[in-house]
Amino acid sequence: MVTRHRTTTVWIVNPLRSLILAAADNDAVRRAVAGAPVSRDVVRRFVAGETTADAISATRALVADGLSVTLDHLGEDTRDRATAERTVGAYLELLDLLHAEGLARHAEVSVKLSAVGQALGEDAALTGASRICAAAEQCGTTVTLDMEDHTTTDSTLRVLAELRRTWPSVGAVLQAYLRRTGDDCLALAGPGSRVRLCKGAYAEPADVAFASPHEVDLNYVRCVNALLAGDGYPMFATHDPRLVEIVGERARWYGREPGTYEHQMLYGIRPVEQTRLAAQGHVVRVYVPYGRQWYGYLMRRLAERPANSAFFLRALATRS
Repeated sequence: MVTRHRTTTVWIVNPLRSLILAAADNDAVRRAVAGAPVSRDVVRRFVAGETTADAISATRALVADGLSVTLDHLGEDTRDRATAERTVGAYLELLDLLHAEGLARHAEVSVKLSAVGQALGEDAALTGASRICAAAEQCGTTVTLDMEDHTTTDSTLRVLAELRRTWPSVGAVLQAYLRRTGDDCLALAGPGSRVRLCKGAYAEPADVAFASPHEVDLNYVRCVNALLAGDGYPMFATHDPRLVEIVGERARWYGREPGTYEHQMLYGIRPVEQTRLAAQGHVVRVYVPYGRQWYGYLMRRLAERPANSAFFLRALATRS
């Protein structure tokens, strides 16, 4: 665990986190992991593949099972314009193929602003995201802006507000572990507003984020209530069976019918539960990552919260 404060930096290093981060940046380890048969099995379980064709194939299979999809072209923290441009190009190619395959009605795309140039300035991120939103509109679908660590929250919400001037359907993501998120839910729960609520997976300082899982869960439920009481379209991203049950109970209490909100889960996690909820008439959207940067994606997700390693290992043990 790493705790950061604004005035001073205090590092409380979890040995597992240090090991994961070291492995993420070590080319020799990357080659060994990428070449190991077991690693390839893990990657195929949680990442759709490296190419756009792989993403389309995974989307087609999920849609055939009655599920909706949001696709994330892997990459983040882009520091140069050429890489940002390639990321935008990858999304344009993906959207064209979704349209050509007749999948756009069931699949949208998720975009990290850091992947399209946020570090180069908000204008760069807005320009790249606008091109993706325009292409999505032409293809008959939409975009959700992924949320990253708390230092980018205000910037991401500003870009969201600008995009929504032209494309009101652009989705927001809010993270229940941040102390500010209850207020953000109230601000974003207006008519037509699409908001994905997740727990959050970055290592954050205690002054901006809840420290204990129990506190995060309590805030998640508070945010569920705020979003269901509003006039928007909430998207509840959680695999926690207790929270899935609570979402259903609170939706009934607020008079929300299936289709006025949705469940979201990660590709490869609890697939039986995904299809069970869909069979009950719920909209279930699967978050599908793909791309050549899968190694960094998996390792950094584990490093952000080392407890996730046990979660992924448990997920490997069961396909339900």
